[in-house]
Amino acid sequence: MPAPGGDRPRPTPAPATAVIERLEPEELRDLLANGGRVRLIDVREEEEWRICRLPGAELLPLSRFAEWAPDFEPGPGRCVLYCHHGVRSLRAAAALAAQGVEGLADLRGGIEAWRQRVDPSLPAY
Repeated sequence: MPAPGGDRPRPTPAPATAVIERLEPEELRDLLANGGRVRLIDVREEEEWRICRLPGAELLPLSRFAEWAPDFEPGPGRCVLYCHHGVRSLRAAAALAAQGVEGLADLRGGIEAWRQRVDPSLPAY
């Protein structure tokens, strides 16, 4: 059985001019704690989502990118994508930027970095 998100079609990377903000877990924690408007997008798979997730996050799996990406709107405020370690979310953010979506950020290190540095109560997997 392949790892979640392993053998699925991958979005095309953004051109080198695309700007994707990389947020450290502590920066996101502070932004959320201070009432910042943040749309959290979890690009992991549903089986990973069931294990743990950030409060208020929406599940939009990278494996279904072709289904949700054409109509994607980041919404007001910051739009932060995350995955397990930050690889898939950066790939998704780059592909969204390539189609013209602006104002995207990626959680550096993903939910695993969040668990290690912000909320150790989250299950590790």
